[in-house]
Amino acid sequence: MEKEDTGTTLAVHRGVEAALLMGAIKNPGPVKLFIGMLSREISLFDELIQKLVNTYGTPDLESPVLPWEYSDYYTDEMGGELKRKFVFFGQLIDPGTIAEIKLKTNELEQHYLNARGGRRINLDPGYLDSAKLVLVSTKDFSHRIYLDHGIYGEVTLIYSKNNYQPLLYTYRDYRSEEYLTVFRKARALYKEKH
Repeated sequence: MEKEDTGTTLAVHRGVEAALLMGAIKNPGPVKLFIGMLSREISLFDELIQKLVNTYGTPDLESPVLPWEYSDYYTDEMGGELKRKFVFFGQLIDPGTIAEIKLKTNELEQHYLNARGGRRINLDPGYLDSAKLVLVSTKDFSHRIYLDHGIYGEVTLIYSKNNYQPLLYTYRDYRSEEYLTVFRKARALYKEKH
């Protein structure tokens, strides 16, 4: 009987050691939601912000309207002379909800189609925390991971050495000092709350 108890005690002890080595599973902390808007119709920015406020709360930071001249990817669909604006929301979110947020922004885009059936505005949700900035997409690629509901995520920027650092695949516009300045301000607001 004693040998059996000793064996049981030893097995339990090893099980506890193994669990400690594996690490405890923790839920992620809340993150700061943002939505990048791209359109040639600047008036749509304010209109869409009002719709987004109803779902995600009041913004605590909005970027200036920035020229977008990084690619001709959207020209056929949306036309030229596109502008970019970012909106950051004060209420922090669970990062696990970002795929559903992307689905909702895709639905909103469908309410703003041009005569040819193309989008008049592109909405790109993402989030940041103190260490990284994440974007989501409906398109898979080598550096993206599947999240849920046909949505993929990518770490677009990492925060290191007191600044955001691009990665090999980071979009050209997300490397620009104009964007990085806005993201640093948003990160500072995030750190005040978390």
